[in-house]
Amino acid sequence: MAQIVAATYNEHKLTEYRELLKDQKVEVVGLNAYKKMPEIEENGATFEENASIKALAANQYCDIPAFADDSGLEVEALDGAPGIKSARYADTDSERIARILRELGDNWNRRAKFVCVIAIALNGEVIETFRGEVHGVITMEPRGSNGFGYDPIFMPDGYDKTFGELDAEIKNKISHRAVAFQKAMQFIEDEMSVLDDDFS
Repeated sequence: MAQIVAATYNEHKLTEYRELLKDQKVEVVGLNAYKKMPEIEENGATFEENASIKALAANQYCDIPAFADDSGLEVEALDGAPGIKSARYADTDSERIARILRELGDNWNRRAKFVCVIAIALNGEVIETFRGEVHGVITMEPRGSNGFGYDPIFMPDGYDKTFGELDAEIKNKISHRAVAFQKAMQFIEDEMSVLDDDFS
């Protein structure tokens, strides 16, 4: 079975990746398997730039196909914040959630979206990026303990439960990461036959 490296140390993300790729003949390996790899500096100005930086660094260091995602929450009433700074908005998930709720207060506009951009790197270059989005609202308080990050305060359109309350099976079908992955897999299958040997 071929390997592909996911440019992340986040075990929650790796679990989602492996679930999303379970039907592909590929083993997903995280950066935890490469203890000596230098830290990747995410200094891009967009999700696309940061995903590309991470995927390319992992591909060049690990010398196998690599992909990375950069994702975050954009809250309409906060002018798109936290955006690309979502993981750095505070020190812990609970503190990040508390900051969002504090900054929103009782604002009637709770519209928000999760964004995920996946970049694929092969042979020392980024070959494509794929964007996935899921729209919804920010709840008044955290609900549910599933998922991670901002999941307990994000309720996707068409559902009455937050990502923190929804079953993983449902979330993995509708999430921003799932949408981006579907686009990436479709691209590989339909347009990049040269990659088929690397992913099979």
